[in-house]
Amino acid sequence: MDGYRRPGQSTPFASFIALITFGGAYTVSVAKWKCSMKKWIIAAMVFAFACSPPSKGSAEMDIVARDYVKFVLEVGLYDSDFIDAYYGPEELKPAADRKEAEFPYERFKNDAEALQQRLRTIDLSAAEPILQMRKTSLDKQLTAAASRIDFLAGHLRPFDEESAAQYDAVAPTYSAGHFDALLAELEKALPGEGTLTDRVAAFRKDFIIPKDKLDAVFTAAIDAARERTRQHIPLPPQESFRVEYVTDKAWSGYNWYKGNAYSLIQVNTDLPSYIDRAIDLACHEGYPGHHVFNALLEKNFVVGRGWVEFSVYPLFSPLSLIAEGSANYGIDVAFPGNERIAFEKQVLFPLAGLDPGRAEAYYRIQELTQKLSFADNEAARGFLDGKISREQAIDWLMKYALMTPDRAAQRLRFIEKYRSYVINYNMGLQLVRNWIEKQGGTADQPQKRWDVFEKLLSAPYTPSSLN
Repeated sequence: MDGYRRPGQSTPFASFIALITFGGAYTVSVAKWKCSMKKWIIAAMVFAFACSPPSKGSAEMDIVARDYVKFVLEVGLYDSDFIDAYYGPEELKPAADRKEAEFPYERFKNDAEALQQRLRTIDLSAAEPILQMRKTSLDKQLTAAASRIDFLAGHLRPFDEESAAQYDAVAPTYSAGHFDALLAELEKALPGEGTLTDRVAAFRKDFIIPKDKLDAVFTAAIDAARERTRQHIPLPPQESFRVEYVTDKAWSGYNWYKGNAYSLIQVNTDLPSYIDRAIDLACHEGYPGHHVFNALLEKNFVVGRGWVEFSVYPLFSPLSLIAEGSANYGIDVAFPGNERIAFEKQVLFPLAGLDPGRAEAYYRIQELTQKLSFADNEAARGFLDGKISREQAIDWLMKYALMTPDRAAQRLRFIEKYRSYVINYNMGLQLVRNWIEKQGGTADQPQKRWDVFEKLLSAPYTPSSLN
């Protein structure tokens, strides 16, 4: 990953002068004078806070955080999938020649344990809640790193134990009977001859985006998602992205965050792209999904608070469940209710050369098939725990996830590579949706939902804290 030097932060004195200047502009009338005095007071408070030394616990946390960054970056020398993004200080990156001939399992395990012990002895009982959240978050990140180190050394855990250690969550288990009942519901909506999987595939063929129209459709979807997000979430003024179309990947889309509010978004074109994927990927990988999540982490934590641990993103960690869950839920936040279908009928279907009159029918089937999302977990759990074979896993995905053979094979390829990561999409969505709605961010209060959504992306929550 490309390194990124963090932008220089304003000094407390510069911030103080800026606030004084801003407050001093209000001096014309008595009312404005009062406003000026109020801003002078606020400025003084900010200056006093900025110049006061950090608490002992906070300073200790900063030291542990730097050592954590150096530690996980070194682990990344042995695992090309581990570090998803890094844009922190260059001096924390390990030299390439530091990589040993043999994987230093014992040393890494000892380092992880020592860091965790140091972290847990830091007393933050009197600190503000967000500092306590920071400590909990870093502790769980270290637990996840230790679990990944075990995997790299060949020590495999059962699916649920692995997900608990790496993602701070365990997905529910569903029997075949659960999915059979959902399939029966879909059978009524799409009757006919042949298997249900074949019928769904035949129905969806009419909604494939032609490859020569992919860029126009995805660009329109991303532009709309970006415009809607910027109306509700203040993003860094320099934020930007670039889209690339790639092949031979185990995933359908990926956001590579580079720092300074910039992302490279890649879209895999190995398999046909259906019309719903435009909005899904635009929101999930871009706005208000991964691009926004990472930009806010950088803005609020790395630049705003100097929390260096958030400048590195270990993929196999609790951060990913929050990221994937919020990215999936962000689709409904950006395009609530019938707004999505209305936009697609008016803009995306015509751009793709598809019949807008069939949009409602398409989404009726999509709504039913989405209820089967947890079928992925069962295929992964059974296959990775050695309870079903490769062929049985593909058959399961074809029957209960309604995937075509080539798509089921690609999904199993993803499962082999990323293992229990699959729970982050469905379990993550469920946790995020439930938490946001408990905070009052329901569909009938769209602005409140945006506010709570931004709150989730702007504090160091962990998956278990969302229960």
